[in-house]
Amino acid sequence: MNIRRAERSDTDSLERLYTQLEKDAVRYQPQHFVMSGGRVDEGMFEDDRQAVYVAEVDGEVVGFVHILLMKSKDIGCLKAEKNIYIQDMAVDERHRSRGIGSLLMGAVKRYGAEHGAVFVRTQVFPQNCDGLRFYEKNGFTETMKTVECPLD
Repeated sequence: MNIRRAERSDTDSLERLYTQLEKDAVRYQPQHFVMSGGRVDEGMFEDDRQAVYVAEVDGEVVGFVHILLMKSKDIGCLKAEKNIYIQDMAVDERHRSRGIGSLLMGAVKRYGAEHGAVFVRTQVFPQNCDGLRFYEKNGFTETMKTVECPLD
């Protein structure tokens, strides 16, 4: 098992994993998500406020995490602090429950510590029980709920 920074040459593997991620999103919230073909945003390789890590098993990319280094909004009542936001994370369906996600999470936490972040944040679909268990196992707790109201 190898965890490393992603490179442009990983694009095909990332697109395959993004397609799996999109299938989950469409299943959990079809009112908000559609299949896009797993297209990778090339900017993720160039922006110094982003990082992508991949997990390899026997030379095959089987998981990834795309993270953003963020600062709190400039609002008087918010502490000025940096955080890491997990934009996307996926482990190939054939390789789940083997600790790969936790190894990727370790890379996220190290990156955050090296860049002065105070915490890691992400979102997970409430129906994604496996995802919720994964995040809890990796030290995450619920701090806020997102609510919405359709306007039609």
